[in-house]
Amino acid sequence: MQLDETDRRLVDLLRENARMPVTALAHRLQLARTTVQARLTRLETSGAIAGYTLKQGPGTEPMLRATVLVAVEPRRGPAVLDRLKVLPGVERAYTTSGRFDLLVQVAAPSPGDLDALLDRIGDSNGVRSSESLIHLSTKIDRG
Repeated sequence: MQLDETDRRLVDLLRENARMPVTALAHRLQLARTTVQARLTRLETSGAIAGYTLKQGPGTEPMLRATVLVAVEPRRGPAVLDRLKVLPGVERAYTTSGRFDLLVQVAAPSPGDLDALLDRIGDSNGVRSSESLIHLSTKIDRG
């Protein structure tokens, strides 16, 4: 679908604030509310807008994130996953192929909390080894 200039401006406004009311969007675009609503419906139906999301602002989300690569002892995968499920700060876990069996995404509000979480993951029964990669800055975010 080709977006015209008005569609692009509308999408830009939604990137700034996906929860902006249609009346506010209409005011900013200097269009009628029904026109903006029709454009939104068309953009959603065509797939140009796939959904709306919440992006937390500074101070409302954990400050530190890390990816933990985990090698699991043979036949201990379910026990390790059960442990990861109950650890606060573990956001996602993916199975992988290669040298590591799991890729675990974690978050913590402080360096000390992150350190403790990484220790708890590494000390879990069935974990042969782990390697952590602390996220420093975001360079691309398409989410």
